[in-house]
Amino acid sequence: MSDPDDLPSRSAGPGPKPARKAPGGENTREDRLKAALKANMARRKAQARARAEGAAGNETDKSEK
Repeated sequence: MSDPDDLPSRSAGPGPKPARKAPGGENTREDRLKAALKANMARRKAQARARAEGAAGNETDKSEK
């Protein structure tokens, strides 16, 4: 049989890494996710405002006919 020392360590494999600040000012995964969520929410709000304006514009067009 082989020695346990010959086996690769379990921590060497791929897997989730703890959230921490990367050296050199790089963004961590958490920071990137936070920024993506903020951008997504801003885009959704803009879409909702555009739809609301479009719906309001359609109602006035109907009343003019």
